[in-house]
Amino acid sequence: MTGNLQQKPIGLLGGTFDPIHHGHLRLALELYERLNLAEVRLIPSANPPHRESPAVSAELRLEMVRVAIDGLQGVVADGRELMRSGPSYMVDTLKSIREEEGARPVYMILGMDAFMNLHGWHRWDELLNYAHILLVRRPGKLLPMTHVMRGFLDLNRAKTLDELQIRPSGKIYIEDIPPLTISATQIRGLLATDRNPRYLLPRPVLEVINTHQLYR
Repeated sequence: MTGNLQQKPIGLLGGTFDPIHHGHLRLALELYERLNLAEVRLIPSANPPHRESPAVSAELRLEMVRVAIDGLQGVVADGRELMRSGPSYMVDTLKSIREEEGARPVYMILGMDAFMNLHGWHRWDELLNYAHILLVRRPGKLLPMTHVMRGFLDLNRAKTLDELQIRPSGKIYIEDIPPLTISATQIRGLLATDRNPRYLLPRPVLEVINTHQLYR
């Protein structure tokens, strides 16, 4: 890699972001800096097919993402899933990004729990056609020895990050990162009981929540 911005990989972090919080943001910033990415894109899911519908509209969740990252270098909002009707399938999102980015390496960022459930995703076995998987793991956490995804991981695992940087897609790489133990469920629970979630999420996000009386 030459370090040219056009050649640096991009990271994709999808989720409901219901609401976005410092755990999401710290992970995005950590990966942006640690892996020398061109950017990390935060992609709110409009109609997530694998979980209950979010408590807040996709438009407001995208607004919260945008105010959360205002002025933050290297992290951007991507609202493409709001532009599509029907379920928000990641394979469709990756395909559209691949069409835009050509041969640039693309990293789909997943936590361990999401990866272990990947076999339930729509056309999950096609995801590596369009992107690499960057599997974020808590330091010291062991991989399950027997699981349907274990063979998929072993078959496609990259031992070094260089293996991802020389091709646009097709590999799985594990990066150990200490988590911030913050959850959107925790924040929604605090708001629902009229408690203050300050310092768990950015102040501008809390202002949007209070303005629209969300999660009450």
